[in-house]
Amino acid sequence: MPIVGAIVVLIQFCFALHVLKSGRPYWWIFIIMAFPVMGCVIYYFVEVFPGSREARKASRAARALAKVLEPDADLRRRAEELAICGSVDNKIALAAECMSHQMYADAARLYESCLSGAYAFDGVLLFGLAKAAVEDGDWRKAERAIARLKASAPKLRPLERRLLEARMLQGRGDNDAALAVYRELLPVFVGLEARYRYGRLLLRLGRQEAAMEMFNEVLQHAKRFTSSLGDEERWASAARQAISGS
Repeated sequence: MPIVGAIVVLIQFCFALHVLKSGRPYWWIFIIMAFPVMGCVIYYFVEVFPGSREARKASRAARALAKVLEPDADLRRRAEELAICGSVDNKIALAAECMSHQMYADAARLYESCLSGAYAFDGVLLFGLAKAAVEDGDWRKAERAIARLKASAPKLRPLERRLLEARMLQGRGDNDAALAVYRELLPVFVGLEARYRYGRLLLRLGRQEAAMEMFNEVLQHAKRFTSSLGDEERWASAARQAISGS
């Protein structure tokens, strides 16, 4: 029992120290010390857990479960909001939902419908249109959108724009130009997507050894991420599959 009591006291002091270091209200210390177990539990779930990695994972899991149970709920809600009010904001929100449901042509049409008047040269809309067109494989529309984006908002997400350009060139069959853009991106692009897509292009061109080196580089870079971001894990998982399937 003395050992258990000592452990409880140690835990209390650790929580009290967290209160002091994190700038939480000092009255938490009184709760932690007055209620040895419940005080610590309450403090953790009220102050620590909501901002923790575990909370983010739980939130993602809850959203994923909600989409499994009712996958089109957000899409229907956004469509209803647009039917009530055809604002640009509602069109953008519905376009984003269309993208998440892989309805890329619909998303592109929504973005295009916004590009007039005061929004004719809006960089966010042009980027959304370019991405939707690339995902849809509409290379001509993608090329026009990327050119307009480059002219109207050259400082908006330039690396992601270049990645879309590389994918557009690759989709059109201009592999040498696509390879050149990928090589330019690799040293500066934050994230794994550019490396993975470069590896896929190398693999498609029959450059097996170079492709495997790139996929292994994806996995090496994935270890540097301190949090398991969904998109980054997606590329790491795809790289592992590519290596195992070689």
